[in-house]
Amino acid sequence: MTHLKQLFRPALLALALCGGAAHAALVPPQGYYEGIEKPKTGDGNFRCEPAPKPYTGALQFRSKYEGSDKARATLNLASEKAFRKSTEDITTLEKGVSKMVGQYMRDGRPAQLDCTLTWLGTWARADALMSTDYNHTGKSMRKWALGSMSGSWLRLKFSNARPLAAHQAQAEQIEKWFARLAEQTVRDWSNLPLEKINNHSYWAAWSVMATAVATDRRDLFDWAVKEFKIGANQVDEQGFLPNEIKRRQRALAYHNYALPPLAMIASFAQANGVDLRRENNFALQRLGEGVLAGARDPRLFAARAGEKQDMKDLKVDNKYSWLEPWCALYHCVGDTLARKHGMQPFNSFRLGGDVTRLYDPNAESKK
Repeated sequence: MTHLKQLFRPALLALALCGGAAHAALVPPQGYYEGIEKPKTGDGNFRCEPAPKPYTGALQFRSKYEGSDKARATLNLASEKAFRKSTEDITTLEKGVSKMVGQYMRDGRPAQLDCTLTWLGTWARADALMSTDYNHTGKSMRKWALGSMSGSWLRLKFSNARPLAAHQAQAEQIEKWFARLAEQTVRDWSNLPLEKINNHSYWAAWSVMATAVATDRRDLFDWAVKEFKIGANQVDEQGFLPNEIKRRQRALAYHNYALPPLAMIASFAQANGVDLRRENNFALQRLGEGVLAGARDPRLFAARAGEKQDMKDLKVDNKYSWLEPWCALYHCVGDTLARKHGMQPFNSFRLGGDVTRLYDPNAESKK
């Protein structure tokens, strides 16, 4: 018997190691471990504003494309104004948390961290954004807000400075709320017919991926990866997403808008040993290259979508924040790398803040 134990010990050890690897704690990409950039003493001019009122009502909001045809590409200014007003507290929370976390990771002032925890804790205790009375715009706001908050939270959770170590009870309460929001987001966006799966599903998957890593939930991670694969397999051989082409004059803008969540999911998956880069014959790379080509010459998209492209969004540098994770995945060179450097730093509150600091920390800071 002893001889048999010795004989099988290497195999048993390998099995144990494999089992351990299968259940390893989820982690973010390397940049999330960065400490405080330049610690400051004192509170400076920072002032903690009162937390926006937790939104606990029905998630029934007007769409900014209200009254538009099925292309959903014509802005309704009156309904957009109503939408902005009714979602003001949610957006204030998203932007405020992202800004304060960014300030804290730069300066390390305790008041910045305390204020962030106060804001998130207030909403967590109220179980905000959890209503099951929602329309499409409402469930969209839920997943956008979750991605913003969890994306920012990861910078605190994994920083080598360990800012949450002295706030474990608050952190646990906030993370449990994130997990409930993620579970609802999964219910909101699961089992859609293929013709209904577009950028919204990708953003939902990003919010769930960020929360999966923040709460170490493998089930949420697996759902986000599954949704990524559905998205990647929608990309055709020319690099187009059929459901975004339907947006006619805004087809290129929506292809560009689909890239940040997909690139972030692939980056997070890779950090956890799941390589999505080759999915559907390098679909994510093809999609990114197609958008960059379209930004240079929008006639490519005009021909496919049947209308001249609205280029307003394509002139905003931060709309290309996906270049940071994408270039980390595919190692950009030449014109693409030069374009990325020319537009840095990228800051997107929906991705958790300063994406350049996370993926290209040595990039020259530009104001």
